[in-house]
Amino acid sequence: MGRRRQGESEDGRGEATEQVASESRTDRLRIRAAWMYFVEQMTQNEIADVLGVGRVTIVRMLADARARNEVKISIESELSEIVRLERALEKTFGLQQALVAPLSAPDADPLQAISAKTGSFLSDTMKSGMRVGVGWGRTLFSSLPFISAKSLTDFKVISLLGGVGVVRRFNPAEFAWRFAQIFQGDGYLIPTPAVVDSVETKIALVERCGLQEVFEMANVLDAVLLSVGGIASATTFSRGGFLKEADREALLARGAVGDLLFHFFDRNGDLVDHPVNSHVMSVDVDRLRKAPIRILTSGGAEKTEALLGAMTLIAPTILITDEESARRMLEAVSGN
Repeated sequence: MGRRRQGESEDGRGEATEQVASESRTDRLRIRAAWMYFVEQMTQNEIADVLGVGRVTIVRMLADARARNEVKISIESELSEIVRLERALEKTFGLQQALVAPLSAPDADPLQAISAKTGSFLSDTMKSGMRVGVGWGRTLFSSLPFISAKSLTDFKVISLLGGVGVVRRFNPAEFAWRFAQIFQGDGYLIPTPAVVDSVETKIALVERCGLQEVFEMANVLDAVLLSVGGIASATTFSRGGFLKEADREALLARGAVGDLLFHFFDRNGDLVDHPVNSHVMSVDVDRLRKAPIRILTSGGAEKTEALLGAMTLIAPTILITDEESARRMLEAVSGN
């Protein structure tokens, strides 16, 4: 008897799930095209450029939207508010694409919604031959069950942060390894603590302990997958166990609003003056900004300031968040 692939069942439920996901993506793309054409008054050629499809496809999608009665005087669809938020984020922050996950209620925990949206996006975006640098955190770890497993050739995943010595569920090495396994790719880790005691120790580990190759791989990444941590509470620190409460208080006093790979930054996206930023065993932000695809996925009321700072710090090309976080970000920028 032939071996079934992971996620495939005898009654065809795997194929049915893939079909539903495909239809959902098609619906969403059609509504985006309709919004741009009828509300933003963009030309069909302009829409084709933004969505990365041909003009003939845009013509077909617009005709389909009209045939489905999704376009009258306004766009009649439950997706229209989500599309409005996505387009507002794209214009405000110069994103190539924003993906906004709907919530069941304004006060709902956005983790699963963002994780599901992230998993779906990664399933479509990861291709053979890619070099992908990855961060860590609850959001990224929770996205793993939503990623469709497939075999990609010459696919490499590079962990961008040390921390393998700490055996916890939300561990940089654990996420990188599992992510690589989903696509049957190769995983590269930084086998050091996340934070060391001095710059000298960091230099010695990189130059004398065989880590130079891993760090050099960060110069030729096709994509980076990152999340931000908030600093208003001790969650980031207690979860990882890498820093002490005294460090958090000192960072807060210097204006830190969050971290990206333990690079702590302020509301303007500038790194704060604190030793941890030079002691962290992670790829520096300047290298990350060279990747042509920079995916940032995060959300929650406690991360609004961190997300705003990260827009400047890492300049993501793709932002994945929830609808309430999207509203808070836009309101903060507009001053409302």
